[in-house]
Amino acid sequence: MTDVAPTPDETGNAKAYSVSELAFALKRTLEDAYGFVRLRGELSKVTHHSNGHVYLTIKDERAAIDGVVWKGSVRGLGVRPEQGLEVIVTGKITTYPQGSRYQIVIESMEAAGIGALLAQLERLKGKLQGEGLFDPARKKPLPDMPAVVGVITSPTGAVIRDILHRIRDRWPCRVIVWPVVVQGEQAAAQVCAAIRGFNAMTADGPVPRPDVLIVARGGGSVEDLWAFNDETLARTVAEGVIPLISAVGHETDTTLIDFVSDRRAPTPTAAAEMATPVLAELKALVSDLGARMHRSGGRVVDERRGRIEHAERALRRVPDLLRLAEQRFDIVSGKLGAGLAKNAAVHERDLVRVASRLSPLLLQRPQQVQKERLDRLSVRLEPSIRRGLDRLSERLVGLSKLYQSVDPDRPLQRGFARVARADGSLVHAGAALASGEAVAITFGDKVTRQAVIDGAGGAVSPPVSVPKSAKPKPKVDSPPQGDLF
Repeated sequence: MTDVAPTPDETGNAKAYSVSELAFALKRTLEDAYGFVRLRGELSKVTHHSNGHVYLTIKDERAAIDGVVWKGSVRGLGVRPEQGLEVIVTGKITTYPQGSRYQIVIESMEAAGIGALLAQLERLKGKLQGEGLFDPARKKPLPDMPAVVGVITSPTGAVIRDILHRIRDRWPCRVIVWPVVVQGEQAAAQVCAAIRGFNAMTADGPVPRPDVLIVARGGGSVEDLWAFNDETLARTVAEGVIPLISAVGHETDTTLIDFVSDRRAPTPTAAAEMATPVLAELKALVSDLGARMHRSGGRVVDERRGRIEHAERALRRVPDLLRLAEQRFDIVSGKLGAGLAKNAAVHERDLVRVASRLSPLLLQRPQQVQKERLDRLSVRLEPSIRRGLDRLSERLVGLSKLYQSVDPDRPLQRGFARVARADGSLVHAGAALASGEAVAITFGDKVTRQAVIDGAGGAVSPPVSVPKSAKPKPKVDSPPQGDLF
């Protein structure tokens, strides 16, 4: 042990240390004196820091000491530090100068006994069960006839040989082995990597994806099987999509992976039997089903044949049916002539009975009535028709007179002429004509002459006298002008 007692100075007084000198002197003294310590106690105030370090307190019924596990040492711990876990730790005692506290820097940690491990396991089981990882509803069914079986186990030992031998005897399929260590600190991580690797495979890849997985290990102590109680491994099994059978240890051994897996097998050999059917049994079953099908088909055919024969006995023969129809036809055809004669006689009697009531008077009487009615109507209609014709004749005469009075050619026969321009419009006044304008003059004999207007308009020249020797034209009587209204 290093002596840290102060030495006297030149004046004979004790030397004065600074606080830092004293703190670091004590730190070196403790580290030199307690550089390797095994300490047993119960964990409390466990804190997993975000930087990876773990801070905790180890206590018993009378004292407590702070402890720290640096990030680089956390992965090498035998157990996961948890509140209330009794452990044995190995490390060195040091101080924390800023707080004048001493603590142990832990390099390794292991459970203090079987009871502590089981208590830790029970707490983890309760946690995972509360999250629903043990729920039977989430467990996936195993395939009936797998084509590829994936086995995660140690490549050496009796376990893999037993599984391969059992599968070969039962079912011809492909077996893919993912070698892992099944005991120790690296076991849980390697099994997790194998499960994730199998689930990441694709059906059309170079290595086919297994239809079912088997995680197997032989028997051992609780410490030997402790890797299969890892929380990360349990969650990896729960997240997988390929059905998984756990076969860790013997029938009495139970690990956390057994509760999370889809099926638990008591032994690796039993896991191989769960994963694969028996080909011989399937062949026997198919053969038995085929025989039963043939027997059932034969019974159905026999039953249908019996029903047809029974129905045939109940049916009449075809010649009997034809003879009966022929007999009915003969009877009906024999009665046909007499029936027609009887029908004609009945209609003849009806005709005679009706003809006795018929006579020409029945037709002549309506004709006489219609003729008398027509005579009466003709006597009444003749004066009315005559009066109507007279009115129409008078109206026709009036219209004829009206037509003659409005005839535009009638004045031409009295010596007048009709003057029209070149465009066909009539001239109503001489002043409207211009000198040199061409006109057409129509006379009473329907002759039209062309003329050109000469000179300016003026007074009308006196009429030219007619010689006495000239005979006047005979006067043509014109009919009286009719009334326009």
